[in-house]
Amino acid sequence: MSSYRELFHRPVGLRYRLVLVLVFLFCALSGAIASLPSDGCLQCHGDPPPSEIEAGLKVSKLKLESDRFDDSVHGIFDCVDCHLDIEKMGHAPKLAPVNCAECHDDIQKDYATSIHGASRGTGATSAASCGDCHGSHYIQPVNDLSSPVFKLNLPFTCARCHENPDITEEFDMKFPHVESLYLESIHGRGLLQMGLVVAPSCNDCHGVHDINRTVHPDSPINRAQIAETCGKCHVGVEETFNQSIHGDLMTNGGHDRPVCTDCHTAHGIQTTDAIEYKALSDMRCGQCHQDRLVRYKDTYHGKALALGRPNQAVEVAACYDCHGAHDVLPSTDPLSKLSADNIVETCSNCHPGANGGFTGYIPHADPLDAENYPTLFFAFIFMTSLLGGVFLVFGVHTSAWFYRAARLFISDSKSFRKARLLGKQEKEWFTRFTPFERFLHLMVVTSFLLLVFTGMPLKFYYADWAKVLLNMIGGVEVARSLHHFGAIVTFLYFALHLGSLAKKIWRWFVQNYRAKDENGNRKIPWKKAWNGIFGPDSMVPSMADWRDLVAHVKWFTGRGPQPQFDRWTYWEKFDYFAVFWGVAIIGVSGLILWFPQFFSEFLPGWAINVALIVHSDEALLAAGFIFTFHFFNTHFRIEKFPMDTVIFSGRIPKIEMLHERKRWYDRLVAEGRLDDFRVKDEWENWRSIARTFGYLFFGLGLILLFLIIYALALHFTQ
Repeated sequence: MSSYRELFHRPVGLRYRLVLVLVFLFCALSGAIASLPSDGCLQCHGDPPPSEIEAGLKVSKLKLESDRFDDSVHGIFDCVDCHLDIEKMGHAPKLAPVNCAECHDDIQKDYATSIHGASRGTGATSAASCGDCHGSHYIQPVNDLSSPVFKLNLPFTCARCHENPDITEEFDMKFPHVESLYLESIHGRGLLQMGLVVAPSCNDCHGVHDINRTVHPDSPINRAQIAETCGKCHVGVEETFNQSIHGDLMTNGGHDRPVCTDCHTAHGIQTTDAIEYKALSDMRCGQCHQDRLVRYKDTYHGKALALGRPNQAVEVAACYDCHGAHDVLPSTDPLSKLSADNIVETCSNCHPGANGGFTGYIPHADPLDAENYPTLFFAFIFMTSLLGGVFLVFGVHTSAWFYRAARLFISDSKSFRKARLLGKQEKEWFTRFTPFERFLHLMVVTSFLLLVFTGMPLKFYYADWAKVLLNMIGGVEVARSLHHFGAIVTFLYFALHLGSLAKKIWRWFVQNYRAKDENGNRKIPWKKAWNGIFGPDSMVPSMADWRDLVAHVKWFTGRGPQPQFDRWTYWEKFDYFAVFWGVAIIGVSGLILWFPQFFSEFLPGWAINVALIVHSDEALLAAGFIFTFHFFNTHFRIEKFPMDTVIFSGRIPKIEMLHERKRWYDRLVAEGRLDDFRVKDEWENWRSIARTFGYLFFGLGLILLFLIIYALALHFTQ
């Protein structure tokens, strides 16, 4: 006897009906059915049936459409050919289940060993039976468009059980929502939206009547069979996979090695160019390569991929961009994309102009591994020590200052309020910052906030606020462009400042070189030059600053009076030279990260790794220092709170000058230069505008500080 699949896949024609007749005759001759005709059944079950039979019994709810039944594959049979327990009209109300195996015994054998048949054998009546998939009285050939098991209809037929929460919970199904996953997959879209019948439906992967779970060794979705099952359509991919390190290990018994469904999933398969696929690819590889995943997340590639917008492709390398997809091979294999002969070409796909030095970059390096990466380890230790040391020293300094000032305020708050009131009423003002210096500081503030706003989300990519901030400005690519713009502004203000210093030095040199001594000889007054470099009007640290620091600490501890300062204090000079250090360290490391191909022409590839460590930690140091210690020195102090506007106005009142910088005031009076610094301008007309911008910058800095502290706490508690 032909199998069910062979028999019912044929078109309805003479040959097909002849086979059915032979089957019928065989069954009739063997005495398997009675000779009761179907016409008698239709008296009760016909269309429309009478409401009652002569005996007064209610008619069964089963209503048979005779025309549809005649057009079905079983249309030439009588009812009793399947319902074997019917011997006469007026049968029992409940009939025995139809035994399809009477004709389809070979299919029944497959079904009995399947997950469906085995489940029904244990009494699970909700497991799929023949009628659940094929229907009952109107069964059509599987290649008929109206058949529930036709390829286009099969996903919805299977979903009647596999999307039913009662059934999925009863059997504890691993994939309880397969229909929704499949419909959104490339397979589902190809089959149901594009009508491509070559696209796989459920039975192409799971089998037909012999469906079994993944743990069954003969199941086509068993790990050992997955590549072969997918290879029925993806022939070339299967061959490539079998030659890869994953396929080779699988072939040699390494059944814990990844197969198609580990990377592409089982039902929600996406195209490899889909945003969702790339966004999750690192996590899928990380299921086996957890150590590599951790280090990958520390790179720009990993962070940008994690922060990518849902509907925006991120042009960064995922794992398969470097290692290959189905053709993953050890880097020692000459055919590997990462072999010595191929790695430059691989990197050049994203980094045009990549060279041998560039390929020395270590994408999965662990900076805590001193044995394998000593240079990175020492760079990490140095930057971490610097970060911790600065915060420790200035944390103690600021805490002591705040404690001392708070005690004075509590003991004599009236004097503080009086001084503030007098400051507002003050009529005498003196210049501290020139318009050019204020302009440079505006450039410093705006570029610094822009750099922190666009850079910190990348450093703390794991925090929920990081993605929110980047999405606000348009995603990772926009943030990178804005970060580069902030860097350009930084280099610009630094160059302008150095240019102004050079101009001042040149002017002084020319003026003094032209001067003549009492003998008429030209002679540069080096002593005057020395005083100009290390004098009180200079930002260069001197011994006077050390004495001021000692006096200040004594005041903190209650062992001395509150000191007076000259034009510049020791903490202001520290802030000033911190900019030189920061621009140099962050600037150079940032340029290496910005133009890695250029710098790898004369630097080893691991210099990029070092630059990343230095750039990241120094940026955190700068942001943390500015938003805490610098903000305290200039804004959080009780006598300055809520904000010191001197950097916007460029001037301070006389009462503040006498209170904090009396040495400067006395020196100007002694030198007869006080009027050179006295100002009377239109500041009052600009006060509200300057304060608005000041509070905006100040507030943004505090918000960023809070987010950084939150991200650090999240990091250390995970």
